[in-house]
Amino acid sequence: MWIFLSLHYMEFTASQISGFIDGEILGNPDATITGVSPIESGQKGFLSFIAQDRFSEYLQSSDCSVLIVSKKLITEESYKSTIIVVEDAYLSFQVLMNLYEKLQSKKTGIEQPSFSHETSDLGENIYLGAFSYISENCKIGDDSQIYPQAYIGKNVKIGKNCIINSGVKIYDYCIIGDNCIIHANSVIGSDGFGFQPTKDGYQKIPQLGNVIIEDDVEIGSNCTIDRGTLGSTIIGKGTKIDNLIQIAHNVKLGQNNVIAAQAGIAGSTTLGDWNMIGGQVGIVGHINIGNKVMVQAQSGIIRDVADKEILYGSPAISAGDFRRNYVHFRNLTQIVKRLSAIEKNNKNNTDV
Repeated sequence: MWIFLSLHYMEFTASQISGFIDGEILGNPDATITGVSPIESGQKGFLSFIAQDRFSEYLQSSDCSVLIVSKKLITEESYKSTIIVVEDAYLSFQVLMNLYEKLQSKKTGIEQPSFSHETSDLGENIYLGAFSYISENCKIGDDSQIYPQAYIGKNVKIGKNCIINSGVKIYDYCIIGDNCIIHANSVIGSDGFGFQPTKDGYQKIPQLGNVIIEDDVEIGSNCTIDRGTLGSTIIGKGTKIDNLIQIAHNVKLGQNNVIAAQAGIAGSTTLGDWNMIGGQVGIVGHINIGNKVMVQAQSGIIRDVADKEILYGSPAISAGDFRRNYVHFRNLTQIVKRLSAIEKNNKNNTDV
């Protein structure tokens, strides 16, 4: 079943949409849309886009009223739908979705029941949802939104235009920058996994640091980012973190990293900028990973990694080497049989 996105009864013409994305219209400039849909199931009154050649068949068959299409795919002078021609349809569609999101009314005001300590500083135009809790000496920046059942600990600072979704827990002394989004049920600043073995068992090491999340970071649902033992766990500006990710104490992430779901980074590891970490990747503690590194899904990183390496496997090696070696691994049984036959033949020749 395909999902169609209604634009809440807002109506746009092809001409208006073209103006937003600097496009060229083929067809009726007054064609109207009230929603967006996947290209495979477009209907009259909806907008979709075609950015790749493998979807070009829909140029003539789609029932969408308006299509945004990459210029390189245009081969005819007219089409069934009104066409908005752009250089890159995918990027243009993203621009439209961002504009649409900004048109949506932001929640403001303080719902009851909720609690905000008298010593906390709440900015202008904020939203505080029902059953949310703001502890003492907090600072919440202008235009930020704290959704129901969120907990904000003591001395937490949250910047401007942030979205803290339902069920998020931010522990004491953590710092969140501007324009950050933290999705439901994530925990920021929980204790790091620090225990000292003694003759009587494992003794807890106090975790006295915090978490610093810089500007423009997005954190998915059900993530945990542990506070530093001493000092800070740092998530660099522009980093995007998927759902179900564990980042341990004193990890330092640089800027513009992307980390896919179910990855885990152990304590005191440092990552540079613009790294891409695949799903279910495990990274050991106390190592350094450079810039623009790509780690394929389910890999295990156990050593320092230089800039621009592409890694695969567990323990991870060069992705190219892994693929070449995997071809041999798949044929390992046959290779062993051939070697055994050669050894047996050599032994028979020696006996003669």
